[in-house]
Amino acid sequence: MQRLETKVPPPLVALLCGALMAWIDANTLQLALPAALNWTLIAALVLAGIGFDFAGLYAFRRRRTTVNPLHPEKASALVCDGVYRITRNPMYVGMTCFLTAWALYLDAPLAWLGVALFVAFITRFQIIPEERMLARLFGAGFDAYRTRVRRWL
Repeated sequence: MQRLETKVPPPLVALLCGALMAWIDANTLQLALPAALNWTLIAALVLAGIGFDFAGLYAFRRRRTTVNPLHPEKASALVCDGVYRITRNPMYVGMTCFLTAWALYLDAPLAWLGVALFVAFITRFQIIPEERMLARLFGAGFDAYRTRVRRWL
């Protein structure tokens, strides 16, 4: 399964998981959460997703390092400030927020499997290989960062 490592763009994985969630929604039972609560949570998650994604992109651009997840070996700087003090993977946290909002919108209990699938796939085939590369590129600096900041939240 190593051939999948850093080969599938994370936004594509998120879209595929979202499509799976829509299919599940169309073919399974629905929940009935109160509309006001549901829309409040959805809005909060979408805003959080936007915040995490843009903060992560901004930090990378500010340090002039690559944002391409398919080529972690091209990283030219270890970004540890800004949103990266909260999570080592803010852009993936943002995508997870969007999928969580989508699961709430769909109101289908089994749709949550798409969120879990995304987190599992991204952790195994994107984050872990990225971390191996960052450890090679930045050595003790990355090791110290990894002990201070959680992978997700």
